[in-house]
Amino acid sequence: MFLASWIWGMAVILCCVSWFLLGRRRRRQGEPPLENGFLPYLGCALKFGANPLEFLKEKQKKHGHIFTCHVAGKYIHFLTDPFSYHALMRQGKHLDWKKFHFATSAKAFGHGSIDPAEGNTTENFHQTFIRTLQGNALDALIEAMMENLQYVMLQSRAPKLQSNTWVTEGLYTFCCQVMFESGFLTLFGKEFNSNNDKNLSAKQETERARILNALENFKEFDKIFPALVAGLPIHLFKSAHSAREKLGEALLHKNLQKRDNLSELVTLRMFLNDTLSTFDDMEKAKTHVAVLWASQANTIPATFWTLFYLLKSPEAMRAATKEVQSVLESAEENISLDGKHISLNRKQLDNMPILDSIIKEAMRLSSASMTFRVAKEDFTLHLENDFYNIRKDDVVALYPQLLHFDPEIYPDPLTFKYDRFLNEKGEEKTDFYRNGRKLKYYYMPFGTGIAKCPGRLFAVHEIKQFLALIFSYFEIELVDSNVKCPSLDQSRAGLGILQPSNDIDFRYRLKCL
Repeated sequence: MFLASWIWGMAVILCCVSWFLLGRRRRRQGEPPLENGFLPYLGCALKFGANPLEFLKEKQKKHGHIFTCHVAGKYIHFLTDPFSYHALMRQGKHLDWKKFHFATSAKAFGHGSIDPAEGNTTENFHQTFIRTLQGNALDALIEAMMENLQYVMLQSRAPKLQSNTWVTEGLYTFCCQVMFESGFLTLFGKEFNSNNDKNLSAKQETERARILNALENFKEFDKIFPALVAGLPIHLFKSAHSAREKLGEALLHKNLQKRDNLSELVTLRMFLNDTLSTFDDMEKAKTHVAVLWASQANTIPATFWTLFYLLKSPEAMRAATKEVQSVLESAEENISLDGKHISLNRKQLDNMPILDSIIKEAMRLSSASMTFRVAKEDFTLHLENDFYNIRKDDVVALYPQLLHFDPEIYPDPLTFKYDRFLNEKGEEKTDFYRNGRKLKYYYMPFGTGIAKCPGRLFAVHEIKQFLALIFSYFEIELVDSNVKCPSLDQSRAGLGILQPSNDIDFRYRLKCL
């Protein structure tokens, strides 16, 4: 037994030594400074994952504005100078923004490759999203979301809402349930038809139970999403695998065809799946699971952080409430609980610069997205004052949290300032500077360039609608007004808006209208 253990131990040591001597990448002339790390395959992954911002700050201080890190089998060139970000955007000939996203989607959601070059589909997914989440299609989504938010807040949750009685709940839990249920109904429609249906109430309860069950499956799957992106197989996570399969079953085309008021996004995706792909039924459904995840995974925590910072800042709350009241009065919208819903269109929502600034500031403080490009071939990356050689299949990345927490760009960067994105006239501020120079890129929670999130406009409008309705119908307050801001859950760094490490209790009740 001892001899066998000794032999295995020596084998592991020899493998590590062999990798250190032979397998480690060597920096070539003209390449950025290189950090291999000490662990085979993982490289710097553990240190990076523990606290990406501090890790990158340390390497930036050591190496300068560009450096290479070996992370989980990939060599990633981190570009940290915001004045060189445009160099990444103009390298379309040499850098591929789709390859990483296509591969990640297939790994995480379990469908076949959606890269047209692989032959499974000829759909241009990015164009599908642009067509159905922006322009005229956005107006229909906003209208549906406004209706569904009020249904969820006032009717779906009615049993909790007794006159003048406070309801205590976790703030993240509340945001999660309201935004998921409303967003699900907006994108994937309803199983019930509200016209002249005697059994409507029972059908609504059944529908709500199914959506809340989908939410539990979503949360179970979402918990291990960072591990899937890192390359771990989902079969290692039995409950999450089961949850993903259940979500897929709910979104099979045969089930979606039974629903009313499907969004244009889902209707078009169903058509393109059926006509342009060779996917089987479950693979088609899993492309819809990807849409569901993309619509919720960042919007829910962004909604939480926005409302949390508002509750912690009376000044911000007063300014936001006043702005919403002003827009509602201009629109001649009367707030009541008699069943007549508030209606705010896209133009009215766009006329809320204070809410815009509050949402931006909350997202600035909680966003940890990354922008990736994969090198199609060996090439030379020309930056503002220098150039570097990049190898084929290497990744060039931006980590905008470095930008968002830069004290020269954002004084006192860890403090929430609701008017940080407003100028002296109370309009959107776009002038931000570093080293005395105006920045083109200063706020990047949605990415940048051609790969910028196509659903960003809808996401911001959703949060505005949520806040406008909360202000209109409810009194809200933190249970403990002195509660500390929860820390950011770093396990999701690189994926977008970070979740809080713990929930915060708050309470709410209907206003006497």
